[in-house]
Amino acid sequence: MKVLVLYDYSPSPGGLATQGDLLYRGLLEMGVDAHAVHYESAQEKEWYYRWFEPDVVVGVGYWGHTPQLVLHPQRYGVQPVPWLVADGYIANYQEVLNTLPLILVTSNWVKEMYVRDGINGDNIEVLPVGCNTDTFMPYPPDDPKILAVREALGITPNQLMILTVGGDAASKGAQEVMQALAIIDTQAPDWKYVCKVWPQPRTDVQNLADMQMAIALGIDKSITYATNTISRDFMPYLIGACDIYAAPSRLEGFGMPQVEAGACGKPVIGIKAMGMLDTLVHGETAFLANVAQRIVVNEVILGDESGFDGLNKVSFDVPRTVDYRASVQDIGKYLMTLMTDPELRKKMGIAARARVVEQFDYRVVAKKFVQIMNDKLGIK
Repeated sequence: MKVLVLYDYSPSPGGLATQGDLLYRGLLEMGVDAHAVHYESAQEKEWYYRWFEPDVVVGVGYWGHTPQLVLHPQRYGVQPVPWLVADGYIANYQEVLNTLPLILVTSNWVKEMYVRDGINGDNIEVLPVGCNTDTFMPYPPDDPKILAVREALGITPNQLMILTVGGDAASKGAQEVMQALAIIDTQAPDWKYVCKVWPQPRTDVQNLADMQMAIALGIDKSITYATNTISRDFMPYLIGACDIYAAPSRLEGFGMPQVEAGACGKPVIGIKAMGMLDTLVHGETAFLANVAQRIVVNEVILGDESGFDGLNKVSFDVPRTVDYRASVQDIGKYLMTLMTDPELRKKMGIAARARVVEQFDYRVVAKKFVQIMNDKLGIK
């Protein structure tokens, strides 16, 4: 089997790049003849098509990347298999995607979104995102690297560290977590809430709104926003420094940081919806807050980023859910339970680690990919 993997290569620290790079690494370790190339590099992709002659081109992205992941390899007679995430609504390329013999998606919820929006579900297979469990692993609390992270963040030895990681924090449910922390603050043990976000103009605006909420709630002195650029090498230690990973995300097709937290032996607080229904087990590896609100829209306006010429308004016969909000009361209850019971945190962390190793290790995902190629396309 010869596989060309398209993603943000060489990999940046982002989720899609990591998703593609771990598949590529897993295939190489299995002995599969594989190469990687940036999904937007038309000349380099063509170069690989001509001399490598791959059996399949698997491209990581969302439906809006169809020109780069599907149409480009088709132009050169190469079989594309996109591995897609969802952003709440699949607005374009249904005709192109429905001609494909196979589409990979990251979770059952993502598959439901594609089917809802007109893609044939018979040709969609779920392939979860991999996790490097050799680096995302439990570390002793007295490990110098863990202590250094906590010290740099201003976390004292007796404080509980709650962590959320994302491009921005609000999309990962941080505002709901803050509201929950404000409710339980006077009863809870000493805590500090750390939001690690990616530095960008959009995030700067959101950070300001989040901190204004924290000030209004009276908990701003217990909130830390970390906005530095960091590498994937640092992430296992950042997660390893926390006691609870909290990310009841508003939109989550898989939930890579939640899985990485589980690999590090940390209990997770999520939301009972979307990709987390695949990755987390309520009461065993995580606590999943109920959905308190669905944000629905009657229409959207899309442009050239979605393959349209100019702005294009799309109206829905049935309003579409584009965002979720977790129950603040549930989050507060589950936070209090975990904060006051160190043995439960340890027990759930052990269970979470075992589940990630068994189902989401990048080598397990690579083997599943090879099996799907064999079963669905007859490629060996």
